[in-house]
Amino acid sequence: MGSFSIWHWLIVLLVVVLVFGTKKLGNLGKDMGSAIKGFKEGMKTDEEGKPATGTAPGTPSQQIAGQTIEGEVKSKSESKV
Repeated sequence: MGSFSIWHWLIVLLVVVLVFGTKKLGNLGKDMGSAIKGFKEGMKTDEEGKPATGTAPGTPSQQIAGQTIEGEVKSKSESKV
């Protein structure tokens, strides 16, 4: 029950090709390659110091470590008064 031999993997590959077809597998490979390429480009822009999310530094969405923001939650009817 351990590892499979080369013949087992060839049979699995043959079944996958028969089920999906070579054209669909080729398209899947191209899509995966373009996704990986886009991910690598995104990582390069992040390493260069450009913001990856598109938010400017100092926006309220960023949290500063060590500081607590206090606030009070009000319903819409209370805030109109």
